[in-house]
Amino acid sequence: MAMTMRAVRQHTFGGPQVLRIDRAPRPEPLWTEVLVRVSAAGVNPVDAKTREGGGISSAQGGLPMTLGWDVSGVVEEVGSGVTRFAPGDEVYGMVNFPRVGAGYAEYVTADSGQLGRKPGSLTHTEAAALPLAALTAWQSLVNVGGVGPGSRVLVHGAAGGLGHLAVQIARARGAAYLYGTVRGDASALRAMGLDEPIDYTRARFENAAHDVDVVIDTVAGEYGLRSLDTMRSGGVLVSLPEPPEPQAVREAERRGLRAVSLTVEADRADLESITALVEAGALRPTLAEVLPLDQAAKAHELIESGHVHGKIVLTV
Repeated sequence: MAMTMRAVRQHTFGGPQVLRIDRAPRPEPLWTEVLVRVSAAGVNPVDAKTREGGGISSAQGGLPMTLGWDVSGVVEEVGSGVTRFAPGDEVYGMVNFPRVGAGYAEYVTADSGQLGRKPGSLTHTEAAALPLAALTAWQSLVNVGGVGPGSRVLVHGAAGGLGHLAVQIARARGAAYLYGTVRGDASALRAMGLDEPIDYTRARFENAAHDVDVVIDTVAGEYGLRSLDTMRSGGVLVSLPEPPEPQAVREAERRGLRAVSLTVEADRADLESITALVEAGALRPTLAEVLPLDQAAKAHELIESGHVHGKIVLTV
């Protein structure tokens, strides 16, 4: 008889209320895969968009489905060919993206190359907050933007789930000056290394930031075009929630700049770089809310509010 587990599943697209706890078949690891007993699952904006039928819902293979790409937990079983992990190892990572993540569950299977050893300095709850957002920030700043000593960086939505990690990564890479758009108190971000918070409710950021090499845009819309006014020649605008508007792309080219989008990938080397930053004390996620698995709907309501400072995590 097949083993079952608790999982958050949805049988239709719609609002947060479509998420509910079900019994589902426990997955079995195939070759090169591991079965992870999930301790915590991170919640990201793409989860909510996909739940509604947008985001990457077209890659999910139909309903019912279980969301969740960020997990931290313990290896339960390993498939043939797995040499990096053994049962009992603590691991974390962004699993199966952009296909069915299925991380909002007691167990998940994933290719072993998508996982890394959980940093010993983090709890499972903290570790589950990192992968998708930290990988996106790393790949935007480092792989696309080439941020290093001397770089000037502007992070839009600096207090958000991705933004606060981008601030820490840029600082760890030796960026010379960090701007960030925020609302209200920015003392926590200053402690993370932000040089100049710009309260977007009080000032236009393009009047405050200048000579920027890399803009991380987690807001999109008009922010892309406006960001070009903050940049110096050779700079790059990385638009994350959606591709930059065509007008912004054209104007960037005219000014000797680049405006690009990025889709995160579960790159093992990048994850290991993130782990190294955590172990060095240079990167740590802020937890905005920690909820039990059966409150996934509430987690989605919170993330859709657009004003979460840090990350939301479900404990399993």
